[in-house]
Amino acid sequence: MNADNPNGAARHSSGGAKAAGPFAADTVAGAVYDAVRTCAVTLRPDFRRAIENARAQTAPAGRAAGVLDRILENARIGREDGVPICQDTGSVWVCLEVGEELAVPGNIFSGVNDAVARAYTDGALRMSLVRDALFDRANTRNNTPAFCELKLVPGARATLHVLLKGGGSDNASRVVMLPPGAGAAGVRKVVLDCVREKAANACPPLVIGLGVGATFDKVAGLAKHALLREVGSPAASAEAAAFEEELLAEVNALGIGPAALGGSPTAVAVHLETAPCHIAALPVAVNMGCCAMRSASVRLV
Repeated sequence: MNADNPNGAARHSSGGAKAAGPFAADTVAGAVYDAVRTCAVTLRPDFRRAIENARAQTAPAGRAAGVLDRILENARIGREDGVPICQDTGSVWVCLEVGEELAVPGNIFSGVNDAVARAYTDGALRMSLVRDALFDRANTRNNTPAFCELKLVPGARATLHVLLKGGGSDNASRVVMLPPGAGAAGVRKVVLDCVREKAANACPPLVIGLGVGATFDKVAGLAKHALLREVGSPAASAEAAAFEEELLAEVNALGIGPAALGGSPTAVAVHLETAPCHIAALPVAVNMGCCAMRSASVRLV
């Protein structure tokens, strides 16, 4: 997998290499293994370019510039030495987008947990999963299970997305069920309140995934999917793009800055995903991506 190729599924970032072999469980497992090993040591290329652009626009003597320099230096060391770019090597989220014209052969995720366990062991990555959130907080010792999702999309393609998600950035997320009358102003307030209260713990600069719509259980998925979109890629509509730009400007006007030491940027992008919803509801979810953005998208078919 070429970590510097940003071409993957439409509107998604990183990866883009076509996996060899048939569309089967072992193909998916192999792609997950490669993606974990690559993502753990590689800052996502589109995010790295966004940090480079932010650094070029930052006064060289300030603290923000120093933090951005260190993020880029850390990324260089990780890439060249093959060491993790963050000590929190995350939980593994796997999303397989399958075209409606394709048949899914059996338990397509049957080899994923083994692939994740091997990738974390072979890469000497930190094991961060516990057996049960409430009743058994013992470490699973192999960073499994992976959290897998199968998503049907139009066409005859299959694309695998793998995201390594640290606990700090996920802890900074939230779901809010607004009354429909809250409208865009209410959504804006949710985002800005979340950034004010939680951004410092999420290791900025951030990518802010924003989901609006669907249901209580689905809106968080919209926000997480939004993180996969390539930084700088177009939004789904001109209306969405304008809202993203407005929110990004307001987030950066808060002055939280890189590593929460002040200045700008607090975020390099706000990515919005929307969906239909009930007439009585306005679900909103915020999922923050930290300064160690680690995901890859791999074309399988």
